[in-house]
Amino acid sequence: MHVVEIIAKKRDGQTLSKHEIEYFIHGVVSGAITDYQTAAWLMAVYIRGMTSQETVDLTLAMANSGDVLDLHDVIEYAVDKHSSGGVGDKTSLAVLPLVAACGVPLAKMSGRGLGFSGGTIDKLESIRGFRVNLSGDEFREQIRRNQLALVGQSLSLAPADGVLYALRDVTATVSSLPLIASSIMSKKIAAGADGIVLDVKTGSGAFMKTLDEAHELAEIMVQIGRDAGRDVTAVLSDMNQPLGEAVGNALEVEEAIKTLRGEGPEDFLEHCLFISSEMLKLAGRGEKWTDDTENRALLEAKIANGEAFGKLRLLVESQGGDVAMIDDPSRLPQAAMIEPYTAVCDGYLAKVEAMAAARAAFELGAGREKKTDAIDHAVGVKIYVKQGDQVSAGQELATIYANDPARLPACCAALDEVFTYSDSPVERLPLFYDVLRSRQG
Repeated sequence: MHVVEIIAKKRDGQTLSKHEIEYFIHGVVSGAITDYQTAAWLMAVYIRGMTSQETVDLTLAMANSGDVLDLHDVIEYAVDKHSSGGVGDKTSLAVLPLVAACGVPLAKMSGRGLGFSGGTIDKLESIRGFRVNLSGDEFREQIRRNQLALVGQSLSLAPADGVLYALRDVTATVSSLPLIASSIMSKKIAAGADGIVLDVKTGSGAFMKTLDEAHELAEIMVQIGRDAGRDVTAVLSDMNQPLGEAVGNALEVEEAIKTLRGEGPEDFLEHCLFISSEMLKLAGRGEKWTDDTENRALLEAKIANGEAFGKLRLLVESQGGDVAMIDDPSRLPQAAMIEPYTAVCDGYLAKVEAMAAARAAFELGAGREKKTDAIDHAVGVKIYVKQGDQVSAGQELATIYANDPARLPACCAALDEVFTYSDSPVERLPLFYDVLRSRQG
């Protein structure tokens, strides 16, 4: 078998066999296949696409390219969640403690952010002392003792994805549905998940700009899960405007804390309750947690009685974090400058542009251009309004949290692009568009 033949076969639109895909992925990880050959293959996949079976075979080959966790010694049925990324998406920080409070053990590995804001791990590092790197034994003991662990992604899991993703990023092949789906699902399978809830974002602030694109990606990932013997639920959610109010690392941690105390923004709370209910359904495997109304009542009760917040507090304490920052979020990193941003006229908001809000936070230092860049955990923006809201001239629409005055003009210029006004009423956006499930019923 020769790598050039595999590249040529895909270039010509032919279907690769499982053996050919496994051979290729093994060569990518071992270094036997060069970067330029891998780049050529990626471009061939980008242009020619893959069949459903090819995508499943690629996903499993990537998942098996390194360590594959088996958590069944500490979790009978492992449920995980994944978001395709969005502006103000701090969902894991609230959803995981909330679901764990219902008696579902959760073990999640998350990554760092690259681009407009930090990832889940970056947000957690806003908490002084929080350990995102645990040994395998510590990880299992954390799950066994607390039923909840949240750590950084191990490089030994699905290493093929790391190689392919780095090359996709510099060869204009990122936006290939088979490559996106296999990247996401290979890591979830390698991390030991039996059931997976996928939060697939769509809109201007998401990678999948249209609902059709998001639906196609969701269908592919659900099919991968079904063929790989996993239960998968894909939720299509809106990302045309920021989720919640906060965009920025410590600001998002604070918002998650407030949400678990019953004080968070309404849209973020609703989003968390919906995702949490879907996770409960998978964990119940058709025997319990099957009713949406009952699930919501249970989840709301866990917030009201403090158990959900208690799970977050326990997570932080057991992983070395400063619990005082959870008890009193004002102890989290604080920006030196807090500036209001106000409406320029009366009217209705025709748009609250998510990506422009992301750029505003990025200009303050909340994100990174390169993986080696440092981020400022304290900075970011809060956006208080949604599409369809009626506003008055001079009303505070957002607050800027900055540490460097030289960064303020670029942030304000980005905020100028967030808000579009209309003289007449504007329809509000839905939180969710559709749900796809591999498990029927």
